[in-house]
Order: sequence, then C-alpha cells, then structure tokens
Amino acid sequence: MRFEGFGDGAVEFYEGLAADNSKAYWSDHLAVYREQVRAPMEALLAELEPEFAAEVDSGGATGKGKVFRPHRDVRFSKDKSPYKTHCGAVVEAGRGGGAYYAEISADGLLVAGGCFHAEPDQLARYRAAVDEPLHGKALEEILAALGKRWELGGDVLATRPRGVAADHPRLELLRHRSLHVARRWAPDDVLHERGCLTRVRTAWRELRELNRWCADHVGPSDRRR
Repeated sequence: MRFEGFGDGAVEFYEGLAADNSKAYWSDHLAVYREQVRAPMEALLAELEPEFAAEVDSGGATGKGKVFRPHRDVRFSKDKSPYKTHCGAVVEAGRGGGAYYAEISADGLLVAGGCFHAEPDQLARYRAAVDEPLHGKALEEILAALGKRWELGGDVLATRPRGVAADHPRLELLRHRSLHVARRWAPDDVLHERGCLTRVRTAWRELRELNRWCADHVGPSDRRR
C-alpha cells in the first residue's frame, strides 16, 4: 500500500457531514469515505507503522496501529450524531503509554502525541515521575523543545491534586490527568499529495522524546492486562 495523499473530495466530505450528520448522507457518500478518506489513511498508517510501532513501549513490545471506526459511541452522550466528523489513526503499544496520532477532518490535518488516556495506575506513575526532580525536569525540557508550534492539551484538574503543595515547581504539569501535544495544518495542496506522508512522519519524529518519556514513566495500564 503506497500513500499518495487523501482524496480531493475528503475535506468536502467532512464539511458535508458536519452540516448533515445523518445515515442518509453517510450512505450517499460512503464510497467517498472509503476511497478518499479511509483507504488513504490505512495506506499512511501502513507506511509509518514499521518505523514508529516499536518505539512506543519501553518494555520491548511491538506497538500496533489502527484506524478508528467512523461511528460515535452515543450511549452516554447528549449528542446523538451517529458519525465522527474526522478520521483518526494511532500507533500505540498500550493505552496512555505514549502514542502517535494523525487525523483528517474539514479543518485539515492534525498530528498529536503523548498520553491520551490514563487509568488510575498510570496517573499515579505519571504524577510520581513529574514530582521527581530529574524526571519532571526532563518532561519540562521536552515540552519546551517542542516550542510554540505544538499545542499542549489534556484533561486538567481545576485545582491542584491532593497532597501537592501550592508552590510545587511543576504544579501545572501535576494537574494533568492526561497530557498530549498537537499540531494542525489547514487544508492545502499537500494534504492531497505524497508530501502529506513526509509532513506526518516529520512531526511524529519530533514527538519521539515525549512518547519515550511516557513509555518509560507511564506505560500501559496493569489493569488492562
């Protein structure tokens, strides 16, 4: 499978889905999704997976890549829209232990990495590492090196965690229940060319140190084994 860019109609497909998130629209445009969105994303992942899958788990396990399903889980949501308005793909060894992510939508391309979810044991390890001066400072330096091109995100507590001093030097990082960074590109010609592969690969390479830190200090959840 060789990635040659997303289809010319991929962005328009998601613009239409945002305006009409219905089974009728989806059925009428299913071929566009399969041929111009899903198939290129699978090809992109197939080319990138060999390089990045083995890096995510410090324990030596080989990571796996997957393209997320298009249907939303609406069981506990007030929004009953049946379809996601983006197509995402990820390479990860364990949930929350460091991951590489790519996404296409009407807004263009998004690339991200870090710890997207955290079970209680993972959160405990994350906070212990951030609290420890050597490992905590290393994370600060990694995030600083990524610079302003990358947007820091994650689930963040409104207050400080229990037992953490108000003057802790890394209080803001300790407030995170998950931590990831993202970079975005608006729709452009590169999205529909093989150059999009280079764009994602280059961005994922910039995230290596962050994902290695997550793999070393957070890792997969013991509760999921």
